[in-house]
Amino acid sequence: MRPFLSTACAASALALTMLTAACGAGVGSTAPGDGQAAPVSKAPELGAGEKVSIVFESYNFGQAGAWTDTFNELIGAFHKAHPDITVTAQKPQGNSANPATDTISSLQSQMSVGKPPDVVQLGFSDLDFTVNQLKALPLDDLVGKDVVQKNFDGAKYPFAERARTLGDWNGKTYGVPFVFSTPMLYFNSALFEQAGLDPAKPPATWAEVAEAAKAIKEKTGKDGAYVDCLTKAAKDWCFQALVRSNGGRVISEDRTKLTFAEPQVTEVVTAMQAMVKDGAMPNRTQMQAVEAFARGDLGMILESSALQGTFAKGAGEKWKLGAAAMPGFEGKPAVPTNSGAALFVFAKEPAKQRAAWELITFLTSEQAYTTIATKIGYLPLRTGLVDDPAALKPWADANPYLKPNLEQLARMEPWVSMPGPNYLQIRDGMMEAVESAVFQGADPASTLTAKQGELAKLLPGGRG
Repeated sequence: MRPFLSTACAASALALTMLTAACGAGVGSTAPGDGQAAPVSKAPELGAGEKVSIVFESYNFGQAGAWTDTFNELIGAFHKAHPDITVTAQKPQGNSANPATDTISSLQSQMSVGKPPDVVQLGFSDLDFTVNQLKALPLDDLVGKDVVQKNFDGAKYPFAERARTLGDWNGKTYGVPFVFSTPMLYFNSALFEQAGLDPAKPPATWAEVAEAAKAIKEKTGKDGAYVDCLTKAAKDWCFQALVRSNGGRVISEDRTKLTFAEPQVTEVVTAMQAMVKDGAMPNRTQMQAVEAFARGDLGMILESSALQGTFAKGAGEKWKLGAAAMPGFEGKPAVPTNSGAALFVFAKEPAKQRAAWELITFLTSEQAYTTIATKIGYLPLRTGLVDDPAALKPWADANPYLKPNLEQLARMEPWVSMPGPNYLQIRDGMMEAVESAVFQGADPASTLTAKQGELAKLLPGGRG
């Protein structure tokens, strides 16, 4: 997200970060160095009237507006349902404008003095490190695999099939997927009409996006389109979607070799660079692009639904917000990936471990997802809620932005986390190279090749 947003924009972009994080590597991973964690003892049920206090750390509590308000509401509802469990909610330690960037360092700092939070919201891109280095507790051992699966099945509506394994590693569930989105193409219908474009037929390919963006620029004087997948601050969740949509990968399927300098990836970066050079995409920071779109000064933006509330508020009565699925490359299907985060347990005491699980089950319940979807805009991972008149159907019927996101969920691929303790340097280094090419005009092929060779040394075993 580059220099970061203040107020609601920052929070939404942050949510994108959260949405940001991946698990493709998590499911059934067998990459070298992936150790199978030792089983932990099962946490006993809490006794009647047993008082327990736990700490819940989430970057949502570091955001103003809908994020903090919604999560405080959820914690209040949990207290009413579980009066014997006291939850202290806190944001990650650190002073970053985007609290999501402080999650891992905050947890490490608290673990170093033997006092980790009991429940932590961490991005999917941190999954490898969270399981293998930070030693999150395997929930299948902690409460039983049958109990974990029962939670996924829900009281009435199960988790979407592609969502329920995003927090798995080597066949065990470590994190319960919590909130995420897929990449959405938001557009300003008024600017479309002024440019002679049909809002009912938004661009379906990147060539069409570039053409429409140039029309908007030429006929309205406003900027055309911004792809918020191409900077270090945006992380790589959405960039991976672009790459997969062109048949490439940023890392091999077994996660032992970096592949972001391959032709399919270079083609994506070259196409995005061409949009900047041709004036179809403004050379802006994420903050500038998000705020410009919310003001009505940008025609299109590829973004997370975490920012949907910000965009809808910005549009107000002034212009109509439109939304479409992520565009693809000519002749190839678009392959959306997920952003977002899961909930992990780090509690040491059995009573706190069981209380932590009770909090997780509540925060991923039908009740909680009804609140989260309507007040923030995240996908309700219990998708059956959108067909229930007593739950989310009225909201879904009135929300034209939901349908493309739900459709993409059905064919989504997981965001793949980089391996080993140097995963952040690898991910950030790759995105620095992408940003340099797209926005600073560096040669895509040579820039990506040089950076891949440099970062390969940071992989476990120095492979690359």
